[in-house]
Amino acid sequence: MEQLSFFAVPSPCIGVCQSDSRGYCLGCFRSRDERFNWMNFSELQKQDVIRLCLQRKRRRQFALHKARQQELLNQQAAHTAQLNFEDSNDSTDDIDLTGFSLDD
Repeated sequence: MEQLSFFAVPSPCIGVCQSDSRGYCLGCFRSRDERFNWMNFSELQKQDVIRLCLQRKRRRQFALHKARQQELLNQQAAHTAQLNFEDSNDSTDDIDLTGFSLDD
């Protein structure tokens, strides 16, 4: 059953109007065809495009989140490698304590 639409579906455009490498708008996440044909779409088609845009936005946010997590892990691994205590030159075997006393 088709749902009645009492209001026109507004364009999801936020005025960014730049495309990513796959052709999706970085602002509203519509494809090139979805942007150019917006005015010719029916209300149901527009609602479907908005649903797809929300899915694309969530996927992009998730990918950015995963990339940030990986970057933090890489930074942590690099920092841990710099703190390698096993290769330290301050070995306790090299210290001569023969003349040392706490009783002085």
